Amino acid sequence: MDAEVIVIEVIGWTAAAIILAAYILLSLGKLEGRSYFYQWMNVIGAGGFIVNSGYNGALPSAVLNVIWAAMGLFTLWSVWRARQAARAAIR
Repeated sequence: MDAEVIVIEVIGWTAAAIILAAYILLSLGKLEGRSYFYQWMNVIGAGGFIVNSGYNGALPSAVLNVIWAAMGLFTLWSVWRARQAARAAIR
């Protein structure tokens, strides 16, 4: 195995660990579904899966993770907007 393949595999396994950890923490009630940390874990994990899946030619998985990352980014944006609106209402 050359260095490129090893890096891609490390990215894929790290992504899997991040998404699994996010799900475990959510299931245990340690994180909220709309928390920044949970959503960033999903976005970063999905990004890693996109790299790994794309490299290995697993296009259905790559597309699924593009959508997963987009959902996470959309949720981050909507949480940020809601918090900004709440701050503006206090002022």
